[in-house]
Amino acid sequence: MPKYRACALRSSYWKPGTDYKKKILDAVTGLVQSGDVIVVSEKAISTAMGRIVDESGIKPSLSAELISKVWMRKVWAYFLGPLTRLSRRNISRLKSYPLEDGAKHKQLSLFYAGPIDSLKHGSEGGIDVSNLPYSYACIPLSEPYRIADEIKSYIKRRTGVDVEVMIVDSDKTYSLFSFHMSSRPSFVKGIKCFSLFAFIFGRILRLRPRSTPVAVTSNGICAEEALQIAAVSNRVRGDGAGKTAWDVAEHFNVGVSQVSWEMLESIAHYPLVIVRRVR
Repeated sequence: MPKYRACALRSSYWKPGTDYKKKILDAVTGLVQSGDVIVVSEKAISTAMGRIVDESGIKPSLSAELISKVWMRKVWAYFLGPLTRLSRRNISRLKSYPLEDGAKHKQLSLFYAGPIDSLKHGSEGGIDVSNLPYSYACIPLSEPYRIADEIKSYIKRRTGVDVEVMIVDSDKTYSLFSFHMSSRPSFVKGIKCFSLFAFIFGRILRLRPRSTPVAVTSNGICAEEALQIAAVSNRVRGDGAGKTAWDVAEHFNVGVSQVSWEMLESIAHYPLVIVRRVR
């Protein structure tokens, strides 16, 4: 496999209504070369497209309440968490998983991702609440391959440079040699979604975890190379204000649902990474 150089590009926070294609074009013009891969955060695009849901208005079902009270606070906190070697800090958080807000989140997960994904301890089906304000949750793209193609074509028309575009999520894919299982859906050939089971078995067996390439424009980029590029881009991009909603809230010293747009706009964001193969 080739080696890569990666450059993360700083940008303002992409709020709903942001023209993300123009943001990408402005950021990469004069920097990209033909054959480069532009790696874009799925959550940044989804947020710009307005694919966010205010969980505060959701009425949870009995199933969602049971998942929060029993599955999260008991099964994850005392069994699955230690089994999958979650940090003591995260296990402590699971022991006090918020019952009311947690049930609302699990109801959203049940609706968008289904019952199996809802049993994950976070990022259910690609749903993300980190680096988002108030009680908002970001819904993954329904056709990320189409969005990637549109970005590629837009850049080619405006600059004449033929790049590849990859959309990624920090949720992990676990690899055992040439077998790759993700804990969220991916449209990259060779990566299979095993939802909750990918995380559990991947962590128990200590399989190699890498960020998940959700879609890529080139058929010439195989699953293993896509995972390498996703991993490289994730290392240089960073985690914004934190990996989890709890981390973000602690960063700003506020409650989980008290993070504001203004707070998020005050920190550095790197939704784009240019990855170049080193000959």
